[in-house]
Amino acid sequence: MYLFRSMLVAVCAALMILVPGRAAAATDIPDERALADFFDAAMADGLAANHVPGAVVSVVGGGKTLFSKGYGLADVENRRPFDPDTSMVRIASITKLFTWTAVMQQVQRGKLDLKADVNRYLTAFRIPATYPRPITLQDLMDHTAGFEDRTIGVGSRSKDDVPPLADYLADNMPARVRPPGEVSAYSNYGAALAGYIVSRVSGQPYDEYVRDHILAPLAMRHSTAAEPVPAPLATDLARSYDYEGGTYRRKPFVFDNLAPDGSISATANDMAHFMIAHLLDGRFGDQRILDEPTARLMQRRTFAADPRIDGYAHGFKEQTLNGHRVIMHDGGWEGFQSALLLVPDADLGLFVSTNSLDGADAMTKIIPAFFDRFLPGRRAVPDGGASVAPVEGFYKLTRSAESSIEKVVALTGSTRLRVEGGKLTFRGSTWSPLRPGLYQQDGGTQRLALVTGASGVAYVATDGPAYQRVPWWDTPPVNVAIVLLFAVTALTAVLGLPVAAVVRRAKKRPVPRLWRAGRLLTGLAAAVGLVFVVLFTLVLTGDTSILYGVPADVQVLLVLPLLVLALTVAALATTVRAWRCAGVLARGHQVVVLAGLLALLWFCLHWNLLGRHL
Repeated sequence: MYLFRSMLVAVCAALMILVPGRAAAATDIPDERALADFFDAAMADGLAANHVPGAVVSVVGGGKTLFSKGYGLADVENRRPFDPDTSMVRIASITKLFTWTAVMQQVQRGKLDLKADVNRYLTAFRIPATYPRPITLQDLMDHTAGFEDRTIGVGSRSKDDVPPLADYLADNMPARVRPPGEVSAYSNYGAALAGYIVSRVSGQPYDEYVRDHILAPLAMRHSTAAEPVPAPLATDLARSYDYEGGTYRRKPFVFDNLAPDGSISATANDMAHFMIAHLLDGRFGDQRILDEPTARLMQRRTFAADPRIDGYAHGFKEQTLNGHRVIMHDGGWEGFQSALLLVPDADLGLFVSTNSLDGADAMTKIIPAFFDRFLPGRRAVPDGGASVAPVEGFYKLTRSAESSIEKVVALTGSTRLRVEGGKLTFRGSTWSPLRPGLYQQDGGTQRLALVTGASGVAYVATDGPAYQRVPWWDTPPVNVAIVLLFAVTALTAVLGLPVAAVVRRAKKRPVPRLWRAGRLLTGLAAAVGLVFVVLFTLVLTGDTSILYGVPADVQVLLVLPLLVLALTVAALATTVRAWRCAGVLARGHQVVVLAGLLALLWFCLHWNLLGRHL
């Protein structure tokens, strides 16, 4: 849910075969024996190779559960095996499919309008009118609301630490950084906002609404949207782990402050019921969670940056895999890695979950192998789209921060797009023209489309995430040069001060006290700045977690730029006053060092490291 990577996007990209021809016909429903043979072998290899304690899987088709089974351990310490009927996994962002289903239920009842301004349904707080067009529920479902990303403080250690959803949404509202409907940028906040709106119009808290209107009708008796997991179910909750130094380390239970985006815990057999309902147009047995027209509407495409690449369908992520249109969602939260994939034209659904972060690597092999075994086929390239010329430069994920210290992550994540002989190089791959404005990955299967926003911003949209071109002053080379400029000039000041003092003593050359004070202040500012650059680089490249908020040591570290600012201002003022007291070389060096300090301060200000941007 909050990982800085998209596991299932990579999985799905590895499945696509782009060749001319008709889409594959519906596939025969696989039998239980074939599914058991496949998963028994695949899980044995995948779990062992990636040090994953356990996994659970369910497959549905023809309105019933075709296969379900647990593999390995749901609880390493107590040697409790995975059971598809009782072992509950935290499905993380797959929870969003329940939220979008709830939205569609309220649309069906006439209480919500997908095209209405979300502010129509809000009273405790309002979404600011940053752009002429308001944000709609449809924008939230398509992840096109234009919100920045925000990860700081999305988790809590205990139930008592979790604020009311309305308060959290109001106090932690991300900035609107692009017009709605322009391009997708995955947003946990947007999903939580939609879930809160459902609660507002229904009069029920989110977890109770999901329990009464989705879980109960689907007989999902071992599932809950409540945190913590209710006592009768708590003993069945699987544990999640990291594998370090040859041992498994248990991950703690983290409370989700944005519950409608990822709070559900469920069993594989219960998730099978949810898949069956969506494959049967809202029906499960004699119960319905959606009427047939609304269920079919929910599976209809609602957004794609270019019609020739995959997009969204009322909150489902689209993928075209081996000739089949797949609507899916994945989720990752504190060790659990899960994926749900529905193949409507084959009447087939797959849910798989592992209880280790390394489970993502296992699924990147298991899911493609499943499709190659049971859903083989080929894929046609859709027509349409605009012929947009590629714009060279650096691009960052559209899912990025702008107003918090998280903004600086874009520096390490930006990648350069180059045009070479009609081909593109981007994200470590070469891309060949497939259609005007559409490219295919050489040696791979992802597609890339070039898109221009309403304001002229250049985007690169793929079958997975989208990327936005950044201005020259945001590019890694420019900012590395700025930091190096500061570091070199700062070192000359830090190392030069004691050398200059020794020389003065040896030559018995007096220096005015005011000038010495200016040089000392400059040297101190340079030294503090160097310490900050070194320590912040370690934080940025290390394993610092901001899940519960900015750690205290990082907050202390962010005091250093303020100290640099204060020392630099004092040094500037003193230098101006003592300007006539020094020689030409001394004054020139002082100007150079102060220029380096100002460059560092610009860097800190621009990347939200100066002042409180938490």
